[in-house]
Amino acid sequence: MAGKRQARKLVVSAATDLTPNMRRVTLQGEDLASFPQDAEGAYFKLALPVNGAEKPVLRTYTVARYRPQLNEIDVDFMLHSNSDESNSGVASTWALQAKPGEPLSIFGPGRASFINTNADWYLLAADMAALPALIANLARLPAEANGYVVIEIINNEDKQTIYVPDGMTVIWVINSQPGSDSSPLYHTIKELDWASGRVAVWAACEFTTMKKIRQYLRQDKNVAKTHLYISSYWKKGLQEEQHKVAKRVDASANIGGLTGVLKKIMTRMSKT
Repeated sequence: MAGKRQARKLVVSAATDLTPNMRRVTLQGEDLASFPQDAEGAYFKLALPVNGAEKPVLRTYTVARYRPQLNEIDVDFMLHSNSDESNSGVASTWALQAKPGEPLSIFGPGRASFINTNADWYLLAADMAALPALIANLARLPAEANGYVVIEIINNEDKQTIYVPDGMTVIWVINSQPGSDSSPLYHTIKELDWASGRVAVWAACEFTTMKKIRQYLRQDKNVAKTHLYISSYWKKGLQEEQHKVAKRVDASANIGGLTGVLKKIMTRMSKT
């Protein structure tokens, strides 16, 4: 039985374009028989062959769909521009060339991070790289959920049919230069009418935009830590290994900042 640290040997069973900038590759194999039933939205590692490299390159992706009766998973690839040496450059190149019957190994899945459903209203936001995970989160919302779903896409033709509770408003944000400093996803979130009551947020996108959204939600809107999940799935100009380093540095800086705030609070308390 394949496990999280053991390679699952699969083959490509289909590859198709969902939109001009999103490609779906379906992987099939008996090693998926031991996949957990709630695998949709969980991350896993693709072991991608690279010309001239002795070992495959590992890239992290999300299970978009899982069909246990067929031992199949769908994986959706945002097709970054050829000029962008980004986290997904190797993966998107592979996805464009993937053909039925081609062998491939994966590792995982890991644990998925889902939105806290104990809330009065909801805000979910993502760019195309995180769209499969956002869709998995939407499936967990209660039927009476209300709030916003904000999705950044490269052009208008990248809109997909997604199913949301009737009370959720879907906003599509066009950004022809994903990862640019203009961060239209962030600015759209800032312009939302903020409802009363407890909000639960799930947001994932490019690193620079993530930091802007995080600061706004934490400092301006005081979203409770228990009700805030925010993560970067990639960083413009960096490969995945470099992005991981940037995330660790960012996490350390945030811990340091929180420690400094706590020290100031303790100092003030000791003087009173």
